[in-house]
Amino acid sequence: MDIKIEGVTKSYGNQKAVNDISFEVKTGEILGFLGPNGAGKTTTMKMITNYIAISQGDITIGGKSVKKHADDLKKHIGYLPEHNPLYLDMPVMDYLIFCAQLQGVAKKDLNKRLIDMIVLCGLDLEKHKKIGELSKGYRQRVGLAQAMIHDPQILILDEPTTGLDPNQIVEIRKLIRELGRAKTVILSTHILPEVEATCDRILIINRGNIVADGTAHSLRNKAQGQEVLKVKIEEAQAPEVLTNLKQLESVFSVTTLDEATNYFQLESQPEKSSKRNIFQLCVDKHWVLTEMTPVETRLEDIFRNLTMN
Repeated sequence: MDIKIEGVTKSYGNQKAVNDISFEVKTGEILGFLGPNGAGKTTTMKMITNYIAISQGDITIGGKSVKKHADDLKKHIGYLPEHNPLYLDMPVMDYLIFCAQLQGVAKKDLNKRLIDMIVLCGLDLEKHKKIGELSKGYRQRVGLAQAMIHDPQILILDEPTTGLDPNQIVEIRKLIRELGRAKTVILSTHILPEVEATCDRILIINRGNIVADGTAHSLRNKAQGQEVLKVKIEEAQAPEVLTNLKQLESVFSVTTLDEATNYFQLESQPEKSSKRNIFQLCVDKHWVLTEMTPVETRLEDIFRNLTMN
């Protein structure tokens, strides 16, 4: 089911937590929803799940407005909040059965859904324990299981890997990727490498406004603008290499990083690439090109520039 947010605003008195935002998430797409604390991520996700009301604008899910079809649409959404609400005195199995019944899972399907979630979320050894006896990581797994117990078409996950160890994080990423093939997934997190490893698209929100929307690659290209390369050339004198690199028509600037090893960083002209020209220069001069590495803008730098400036 596609999600479409159109001109959505959420106000608390005179303060706008979310300010006239619009975006769309397609079926089979995993959207990474990024932003600093207080940017409006959780508020937006709560409006999509109809946990809180919209002040202005509309959200449609599968072509239906959340304002008019809230009860019907809730059946198709699985939600894992940032602060995972669990009944600590309940055993894992009893809690998942309780959640399945709340979500209207048919009796004939209940046992299969239960087994599927226990296996999928790695809860087999813990399934008879009380939730209060589980580690933080396993409690998070229980939260994921309850969000998916009714096989929803949409998953809204707010910080899903909080409290997990590195092995568990890899497993949950893999799980989310597999689920994202057939479902619509919105994933909020502060862990930027997790977004790159898991998400098809990134949306960055700051102070209630969307400030970036695209893939990690497109955001890097937009932030960087011009090609930047690090090159190392052997069997040549550094001054001669520097002079010849500067004379290439595609090159905007060249900086010597280490004269002793003939290590340079160069920036290409806007909308031009210097890779072929550098390679041809080395062939013509009988130099040995031992390294040519593109320098990418880090996602962390893009995030900081968009949310601090």
